[in-house]
Amino acid sequence: MKYALITGGSGGIGSAICIKLAQMGYKVLVHFNSNKAAAEEVLQNIRNENGDGEIMGFDVTDFGAVKQALNDWKANHEEDYIAVLVNNAGTTKDALMFWMEEEDWSQVIDTNLNSFFYVTSQLVKDMVIQKFGRIVNIVSLSGQKGLPGQSNYAAAKAGVIGATKSLAQEVGRKNVTVNAVSPGFIRTAMTKDLDEKHLKKMIPANRFGTPEEVAATVGFLASEGASYITGEVISVNGGLYT
Repeated sequence: MKYALITGGSGGIGSAICIKLAQMGYKVLVHFNSNKAAAEEVLQNIRNENGDGEIMGFDVTDFGAVKQALNDWKANHEEDYIAVLVNNAGTTKDALMFWMEEEDWSQVIDTNLNSFFYVTSQLVKDMVIQKFGRIVNIVSLSGQKGLPGQSNYAAAKAGVIGATKSLAQEVGRKNVTVNAVSPGFIRTAMTKDLDEKHLKKMIPANRFGTPEEVAATVGFLASEGASYITGEVISVNGGLYT
């Protein structure tokens, strides 16, 4: 049985990705860190649409916790493997650099960049052995062009973009693809305090995107139809210049 793991699966974009991959026939592992109730709600929504899966809790910034959780899962699923990994968990701690605290820098790097290594390194070997795998990393417009007040977030996401391109070259021969999806302004809890009326004037599509539009792109990259696409960064931003 092929499973799909979505880190940060209980959030806005994450939950949409979970539902999309369940619709594609994968059993979905809905990851959460602290909000177990939200993860259970996402899983119930999946089951309401005749899909299935499990919830999985661990701190993506703790390598030991990541390794333990995934090893425990593997021990209980000896005939299964995680064929699709979506590294979606993330956080922001915005501030101009001369006001930024060291803790805010480190927390954002740990959650957005180090977690990519912690989770991916535990799963990519199985994908190589099975000769099939899809790794999709959720990055950001900020990681492509930089944004003021987001030097920590931009550095982390730019790092994931570089790692995406490198890993794609390491595992491409084994039918394992590694790509990144870069959302622009998406209507989620993270953007609810932004002035959409003002900001949409910068966007050729003249609106914020939806989590479902990001999920559709992830679903395509996870499909057989995207088997010749790897090492790419696909922007889902309504035409914002990058």
